[in-house]
Amino acid sequence: MTIHRIMGYICGATFAIVATGSHFVLAQDQEEEIILPDPTEILSDTLVVQNQSDNRSVNSQDKISNLSNETQELLGEYRLVLQQIDRLIRYNDYVERLIEDQETQIVDINNQLEEFSLIERGIVPLMLDSIETLDKFIDLDVPFLLEERKSRVARLRTIMDQADITVSEKYRQIMDAYQIETSYSSDIESYTAFLEVEGETRQVDFLRVGRTSLTYQTPDQDETGFWNKQTGTWESLPRKYTDYVKEGLRIANKQITPDLIQLPIEAPGENQ
Repeated sequence: MTIHRIMGYICGATFAIVATGSHFVLAQDQEEEIILPDPTEILSDTLVVQNQSDNRSVNSQDKISNLSNETQELLGEYRLVLQQIDRLIRYNDYVERLIEDQETQIVDINNQLEEFSLIERGIVPLMLDSIETLDKFIDLDVPFLLEERKSRVARLRTIMDQADITVSEKYRQIMDAYQIETSYSSDIESYTAFLEVEGETRQVDFLRVGRTSLTYQTPDQDETGFWNKQTGTWESLPRKYTDYVKEGLRIANKQITPDLIQLPIEAPGENQ
């Protein structure tokens, strides 16, 4: 529309110039000839200006679009940052609560450690006395599995001097040793070991019935004996006990079903 209007103006001007041109030429033909611009060039220049204006408008619109897009992107990033800040604030609150709880636990643990130190100073001497008592008890008890039982006591003495083992673990192992010793009073057992009798060492089969009776028998069944609690020595048994001890060994080894057997035991009140 603008181009058409401009072209109309140019055409009108050109017609006016052409109509009056003769007067100028006639009036001034004596002085100089007037050269008028070419209308085509004027139209071309006008089109160039219009194109440049249109290009600038397009560029401006592109810039506006780009700025709008950048604004939307920045707005999205801003909202994302706000969300992250909100999450960080909530997380920091959570961490602060954890720290407060940990500080409370540290105080409780320190108090418990102080109490434990007091208890440890009292319980450790009792543990040492328990080990010594157990060792003396084994010495005074029926002499079965002496090597195993003495090794257990030696192990307890060793762990008491080890710093990498907690007091609770030391106490547990001492209690385990006492429980093992207690279990010996109510079971029946057979085992093979070496026995020295009258200066001669020989391999024999032992039969233990609780702590009531401890007997032995040679593999060829040529000799059978028992531990005499009153004299604290090993003594031979009459021949009639050979089959009884043999049957007891078979019961202990689960080779036959349990049955009544005759074994030498200490009568109540004999040791008084």
